[in-house]
Amino acid sequence: MRVLHLGKFFPPFAGGMESFLADLLATLPTKGVTTAALVHDHRPGQRGQWPKPSELPLVYRVPCYGRLLYAPLSPAFPFWLNRAIHEFQPDLLHLHLPNPSAFWALALPAARRLPWVIQWQADVVATPLDRWLGRAYRLYRPLEQRLLAASQAVIVASPPYLDASAALTRWRDRCHIIPLGIDPARIPVPEPPARQRAEAWWGQTGFRILAIGRLTYYKGHDVLVRAVTELTNSRTLIVGTGDRQTQLATLIQTLGLDGRVVLPGFQPDADLNALLATCDVLCLPSLDRAEAFGLVLLEAMRFGKPVVVSDISGSGAGWVTQQAGHGRLTPPGDTGALAAALRALRDDPAQRAALGLSGKTALREQFGIGRVAEATVKLYQQILSGYQTARLD
Repeated sequence: MRVLHLGKFFPPFAGGMESFLADLLATLPTKGVTTAALVHDHRPGQRGQWPKPSELPLVYRVPCYGRLLYAPLSPAFPFWLNRAIHEFQPDLLHLHLPNPSAFWALALPAARRLPWVIQWQADVVATPLDRWLGRAYRLYRPLEQRLLAASQAVIVASPPYLDASAALTRWRDRCHIIPLGIDPARIPVPEPPARQRAEAWWGQTGFRILAIGRLTYYKGHDVLVRAVTELTNSRTLIVGTGDRQTQLATLIQTLGLDGRVVLPGFQPDADLNALLATCDVLCLPSLDRAEAFGLVLLEAMRFGKPVVVSDISGSGAGWVTQQAGHGRLTPPGDTGALAAALRALRDDPAQRAALGLSGKTALREQFGIGRVAEATVKLYQQILSGYQTARLD
């Protein structure tokens, strides 16, 4: 079986979708599936990169000229897709959405001849927090619905997200719940130098709160900053970059939290893992369904860390936390509730240890990439069997 994945980006580009895609592509061959991926080249000004025959996994990186409303601008994508199909000869296309470049599959005869499975990573959420995105979705939706209509199956990562998705309402009969997963082996125990750098970031404070993610409109980092005003003897690191960095820095200064809340910016994987390994709790204070799953929650499981998570209606983040039993849920945007949950964990190390142990167990039994790959291969087999039967008929 040969499967070509269409994604946005691929590591070393940092992102949850990208990490999941890399782990899945590395694991599917152990289940008898030969894989390749067609993605956008995240490096500005590059001419793209064709994979070497010895490269595993095979990754075709299409030239990209920036992004507009989070969507890569890549006019060469259809030409690369057509060439990749003819060269790789896939039996099936696996499309990771949202990704407007995947719409080119509708226009290419070589793509239309193949069955498609769609990995529904997230809705394009029309939200008051980002009105331009809501307006752009009016243009995006017709093509999105055509793509769904032409697919054989849709993978959704959690039941709450499927139940709340207006975009998937017509296609529920072809939706399958397969959670996202990670490969714990990809996240090694930090080396001493990385751990020393992490300790330097934490300093001598008592309770260590870590948040990881783009500094953007839906992540709710401002709620976390305000909650920290009620926590003594603590330090909070909010790791990442994004369009809200300046606003967050101003808020931290205004509230007199310099030194208690720190924005370390982008951190390489080794240092990020070290921060996870040395924190007391991971916080995901997101505000709306743009936080579809929260892959970082699985990374916290890898290090046995408890989590405090916004219980967003229709999001998978709260569902993951409930399934794993490794954290506490708070109402989105509720500063007082977030502060209370963090304070309770600060004051109860035994509870933190018990929650962390539950997370480790959940990663092994539910959210490891091996189980995810097995379920995905079964779906591939089902699709190909039905597709071949239909063509014979």
